[in-house]
Amino acid sequence: MPDLRKIEAMRDTMRDLAGRRLSGSKLQLRVVSSIEGAARTWLNRATGAAVRAFLVMVLIVLPSVILPGIGTDTKQIVALVALFAGTLVFVEYNAVYPSLVEFRDGAPFNRIRYLMLLAIVFFLSVIVADREDPTTVSGFFRAVGMVVGDALDFPYSPVRLATYMLNETATPEQVIDVRSTAGTAYLLSLISLAVFVVVLKIAGWPSTKSAFNVWVNLPTFEPTAGGDVVDRLERDSRVNLAVGFLMPFIVPALIALLTAGLPPQALTSPQTMIWGMAAWAFLPASLLMRGVAMARIADMIRVKRDAKIASTEGADPEDDEDNL
Repeated sequence: MPDLRKIEAMRDTMRDLAGRRLSGSKLQLRVVSSIEGAARTWLNRATGAAVRAFLVMVLIVLPSVILPGIGTDTKQIVALVALFAGTLVFVEYNAVYPSLVEFRDGAPFNRIRYLMLLAIVFFLSVIVADREDPTTVSGFFRAVGMVVGDALDFPYSPVRLATYMLNETATPEQVIDVRSTAGTAYLLSLISLAVFVVVLKIAGWPSTKSAFNVWVNLPTFEPTAGGDVVDRLERDSRVNLAVGFLMPFIVPALIALLTAGLPPQALTSPQTMIWGMAAWAFLPASLLMRGVAMARIADMIRVKRDAKIASTEGADPEDDEDNL
């Protein structure tokens, strides 16, 4: 009998050791898998941030590549600006929580804005390049720009007001250049805005397949500033819509009134014309898109709040507002 007890004790000891080793191996596997998952997540985030940074740098250097006769000093300055912008985009998209870039996880909001600005800069660069180095392709783009500019040049239109930014010394050719670039940029911004509205309605932006964190996608929006979150989002939405709609009209009018018109050389130089007209068309469209997006988020929060109140009596309706 004593021998049987020793055998049973040894057997129990072996079982304990085997169980500990098995649990230890499982723990090690969980730790390793967790580390691998974190590394894979960081690698994916860093890769996406690097691609976005590269695309932003391509956008900034695009006019210098298309325009003929760009000096070395100008190319160096453009490369420095592109490097700075690329670094900023990489840091923002590689960080867990952004500080400036809005709707980082709300695709395709930023993608549509980027493609809009890229199309505007590309079209304007080709149109402006036709003045000094005309080709068949650039001549076609310039002809299309002139047709679009003439079509949008009616009384009190943004394109007509854009031509008023030049003073009386501007030649007819310079006025035509401003009209063509302004009309092309404005038309592309309207098309991009229409595409975003279609995506919003048809695709159900933002996507409901995953959680939509409001405070991550709106890092500049302060949720604790006071007042109801939905009311503040709707108020900011109306402000963005109003400013975005009025900006193409107000900016040229203010420039014409305060400066009695800009010198033609200040607006019709290649780089200034491209980036000036791109900003004049892009910023209002971007504000309009932001206003529509904030109104959509306000509706989502209201719907989620009502559903939570209906399902749980007495619960705090703002518990899950950050993740929709």
